[in-house]
Amino acid sequence: MKRHTLTILFLALCAGALLPGCEKNSGGAAGKSAARTIGIIQLADNGAFTDMREGFLDRLKELGYGDAELKVDYKNAQGDIGTLNTICQEMAVSKYDLVVTIATPAAQAFVNQESSIPLLFISVTDPVASGIMGSMDRPDKNATGTSNLVPVDEIFKLADTLTPGIDRYGMLYNTGESNAVTTVARAKTYLDGQRKRYIEATVTNSSEVQQAAESLAARIDAFYIPIDSMVQSAMPQVAQTALDGKIPVYGSSPVMVVSGALATVSVGDRYMGGVSAEMADKYFKGTPIASIPAVAMNSFITVINAKTASALGISIPAELSGAVLIGQ
Repeated sequence: MKRHTLTILFLALCAGALLPGCEKNSGGAAGKSAARTIGIIQLADNGAFTDMREGFLDRLKELGYGDAELKVDYKNAQGDIGTLNTICQEMAVSKYDLVVTIATPAAQAFVNQESSIPLLFISVTDPVASGIMGSMDRPDKNATGTSNLVPVDEIFKLADTLTPGIDRYGMLYNTGESNAVTTVARAKTYLDGQRKRYIEATVTNSSEVQQAAESLAARIDAFYIPIDSMVQSAMPQVAQTALDGKIPVYGSSPVMVVSGALATVSVGDRYMGGVSAEMADKYFKGTPIASIPAVAMNSFITVINAKTASALGISIPAELSGAVLIGQ
């Protein structure tokens, strides 16, 4: 009778080891959580987006999310809005712990899906005006992230120092990107206040960029390019057109300068990706998205392309000695 009782007890204990919350000993740490799975979406492939994505993933690794703790599914729409919408539709109903979008078009496309999967966006110029959230402080659409409001006043002040005497700017942008439209509006307000003139040229696809740049070049003293993924992807062509006409180009991101623009004042793209990763870590550790306010980036760097400056015959003044110089 005792043997029968002990057998039943032994079988019960063995069965208990397979109940939810219990694990067999397979050499791993008991109770270890499954890897997180994130989807990353971007509209196009350019250096700025690459830096943001790599800055995000590198910072997550520093925070302890190695290959065993984090699975990444990366999708690139290659500049096609229809493809972007399809990617967002598919991710919205998939099993991700978090979806990460880079720049405004991708964030808008995913929010429009009204997915139950939280969204963390990187580099949205104006999340409220773009309809991605109702308030920077209180995320209300299951989305939060980092905002890179371009310091247009600082960019034009830099232009006054580096290339004094500019009277007329040419602004080239895609009207289909709300971040570009917002930035141009702020640029116009600043230039109106300084009584400086400007001419606009707008494009709807990347094949129009070079022709639009050429049409502006004969009528302006300098280009200003806002945050715009389409134009940024064609920046080498814009920079060459400007260089041929001995016209400086002021961009809105460091990658534009790497691609040949003369200078910018901007947030570092990798740094912004890193800040976004810290927000993701906060969510993974239990803070609801609705309790993680969006972060407006306000730490800026001045970046100057020394090679472009030399080609334009521009000497970098001593007061800009603290700028980051590239192309030396």
